[in-house]
Amino acid sequence: MTEATQERSDWLQDLVESMYAKHVANHSGEIATYIPELGKADPDDFGICVVTADGRIHETGESNKTFTIQSISKPFTYGMALEAYGPDEVARHVGVEPSGDAFNSIELEPATNRPFNPMINAGAITVTALLYDYYGDEAFEQLMARFSAAAGRTLDYDESVYRSESRTGHRNRAIGHLLLNFGMVPEKIDAALELYFKQCAILVNCRDLAIMGATLSNLGNNPVTGQEVYDIDRVKDMLSIMFTCGMYDYSGQWAYKVGVPAKSGVAGGVVAVVNRQLSIASYSPRLDLRGNSCRGIDVCVDLASELGLHAFDCMNEGSSYLKALL
Repeated sequence: MTEATQERSDWLQDLVESMYAKHVANHSGEIATYIPELGKADPDDFGICVVTADGRIHETGESNKTFTIQSISKPFTYGMALEAYGPDEVARHVGVEPSGDAFNSIELEPATNRPFNPMINAGAITVTALLYDYYGDEAFEQLMARFSAAAGRTLDYDESVYRSESRTGHRNRAIGHLLLNFGMVPEKIDAALELYFKQCAILVNCRDLAIMGATLSNLGNNPVTGQEVYDIDRVKDMLSIMFTCGMYDYSGQWAYKVGVPAKSGVAGGVVAVVNRQLSIASYSPRLDLRGNSCRGIDVCVDLASELGLHAFDCMNEGSSYLKALL
C-alpha cells in the first residue's frame, strides 16, 4: 500500500468513526417484535463497516455482533434464481416495479398476478420457491454456500429465529398460498416457505454484510477472498432492483437522498452498494415505521453526502463530469 493510499484509508476509517460518534445518541425507532425472537435484540447495538472494492475494511462499534439477515437475503437469492433460470423465466413469475406498499403487503400485479418485485415478501417467497424447485432438498445448502462465498467466511443460521418465524409466519403463508393459487410458484409451497423462513434466519455481522455488498460492488467477485460469487450480468440486475425497490416504500426517498442500491432488513441491518467503489453496512435494531433502521438510514445519508456517492452527484468517481476534470 502506497503512502497516499494509506492516508486515504486512514481518512476513511476516521470518517466511519465520526459517523458512529454522530449517530450513536440517536435512540429513535422501535425493535421489531412481530417475530418474537427479534424482540430480544439489544436496542443500543450499533455497528458500521465500509469495505472498498479492492478489499480494504473500515469498521467501528459492534461490527462483529451477529444478527439475522432477514430481507437483506432477498437480492442474493434473486441473483441465484436469475443464474439458475435466466432472466426471462424469472420475469414470468415476479416483476421489477416498485409497489409503493409495505414489504409484507398481500398485493399482486392486477394484469399478471405476479408479485411486483423480488424485494417485497411476495416476490422473495416466489424467488425462494423457484430455488427450492430447482435444488430440491439441497436448496438451503446451496443458498448457504453462496452467501458464505459472498461474505468470505462460513455462515450459520439461528435455529430459534427460524422456529419463531415459522411458528408466527401466518401472513407469509397466506402470501405463499395466494401465489400458488395464481400459478406463480411450484406446488411444494409449504417446503419453500420453510426454506424462506430459514433463509431469513441466516446469521451475519456488519462486516459480513459489507463484504457481501462489496462483492456486488466488485462485479460479483469477493474483493477480500478473490472468489467469483455471481455472474457479472446478474450483478447488474441485482443492483438495479436494489436501487428501485430495496428500501420498501421508502425507496423513492432513498433514491433521492442517498442515490445508491441498498437493502434493509427488520433485524436492523442495512447494506448500500456503490458500483466499483465500495459498500456500506450498518447494524442498529431500532426501526422506523417502514421497517428500516433509523441509524442505518442516517449513516448512509451522511456518508453519501460526505463522499459524493449519489449516482447523480458530480463528486461521484463514475460521473463523466469528474472524469472531465481529471
